Amino acid sequence: MAQLELSVRPATGADLEAINRIHGPEVLHGTATWDTEPWTLDQRREWFSHHDAMNPVLVAEHQGEVVGFAYVTLVSQKTGWRFTREDTIYIDERFRGQGVGDLLLGALLALLRELGVRLVIASITSTNTASIRLHAKYGFEVMGEMKNAGYKFGQWLNTTYMQVDLGEPSPGKSTW
Repeated sequence: MAQLELSVRPATGADLEAINRIHGPEVLHGTATWDTEPWTLDQRREWFSHHDAMNPVLVAEHQGEVVGFAYVTLVSQKTGWRFTREDTIYIDERFRGQGVGDLLLGALLALLRELGVRLVIASITSTNTASIRLHAKYGFEVMGEMKNAGYKFGQWLNTTYMQVDLGEPSPGKSTW
C-alpha cells in the first residue's frame, strides 16, 4: 500500500461539515463515541466555539480532503486541572489504518507540550484495540477500566482510561 501524503493543520469553521461527515458514521454504526444521534451543523458550531488555542482542534488532510480530526477538552473547569486535557481522535472510515491517527496524535501531543499541558488522558471504548495501541505507542499507560459505563446498540460498554505525562511545563507556562 502506498504511503498517504498527509498534512495536519488547525481546524477552521470551514472544516465543520467534514468533521460531521467523519463523526456521523461512528455515531450511527460504531462505539468510538457513545453519542446516539448525529450532530447537526449548529451543534458542531457550538462545540467548536468552545475550542481555542489552549483547547485546539486539528484536522488531517489528504489531497485537500479532511480525513480525520483530533481535539482536546478540559477535564474539569476547576483551576487546578488547567494542565490536564482529554484527547479525542476520529478518522474517516476510508482512511483508517493508514497513519492518519498516528499523525494526528503526534501533532496534538507536540502542540500540547508547547502549550504547557502536563497530563493528557484518553477514555477509549475498551473494545477499540486500535486506539488503545495507538495511544500506547505515544507512551500512554492504562490506568484502569470502568465497566458498564455506557450503553449503546443494546449492549453495555466498558471504557479504558489511559494517560501520558508530558513532563513539567517549561518556565512561563505554569502561570496560566
